[in-house]
Amino acid sequence: MVVWIIGLSGTGKTTLATEIVIKTKIEANNTVLVDGDVIRDIFGNDLGYTMEDRLKNAERICQLCKFLDDQGINVVCAILSIFPETRAWNRENINNYYEVFIDTPMITLVSRDS
Repeated sequence: MVVWIIGLSGTGKTTLATEIVIKTKIEANNTVLVDGDVIRDIFGNDLGYTMEDRLKNAERICQLCKFLDDQGINVVCAILSIFPETRAWNRENINNYYEVFIDTPMITLVSRDS
C-alpha cells in the first residue's frame, strides 16, 4: 500500500502522514514514512527548486515508493506533488495506491508561514 499525501507547503502533509503511520503500525509494523523534504536531505540536497529539479525529486520519490511497495512495505508519503505525470505514473505502477489531497485555505497557509 502506498498513500500519497499531497498539498501545498504548510497544509499539514507531514503531520497527517505521521499520524497515519503511527496508527497503521499498530496493525502493520512494516509501514514507513517518506517525506519529500527528508528525501532531499538523504540525497545530499543535490537538487535545487527549479521545475526540472522538483520533477527529478518527485520521480526519485515515486521510484522509492514503488521499490518499498514491491518489498511488501507500506508507504505513507508526504509530498508537494505538483506534477500530474508523477501521480499518473504511480497509478499505473504501484498496487494499492491511494492519493489524499489536503485542501487548506490560503489564509491558513499564510498564517502558518509567518
